[in-house]
Amino acid sequence: MIRDSEVKEIILSTNSRQIGLLPNHAPIVTAVDIGLLRIRRNGQWLTVALMGCFTRISNNEITILGNDAEISSDIDPQEAKQTFEIAEDNLSRAQGKRQAIASNLALRRARTRVAVIKKSIN
Repeated sequence: MIRDSEVKEIILSTNSRQIGLLPNHAPIVTAVDIGLLRIRRNGQWLTVALMGCFTRISNNEITILGNDAEISSDIDPQEAKQTFEIAEDNLSRAQGKRQAIASNLALRRARTRVAVIKKSIN
């Protein structure tokens, strides 16, 4: 997605809280929750929807390993809104614990995609 790019700041959602990363950050490895990844480079913010992953920061390099990520410009706003509404409906009709967990996960993913679009507009 982004390779060999000089980045001024990164904000991401870990499983425990949101963290900001600046140059010369201490080395860490952390799980990243479903949420926003914000990258500031060249005076502009790039917003990405991350669907859970692991991140390693070391020697001014960040490596993000995950199954799914979408840059804001690649997300169709109408499709994202429709997916969010479907996910809300599915959660309200979920029967049983397993279906409720799956529906909640789908809703969190859909909500993140909508949030990415909103952040990229601001």
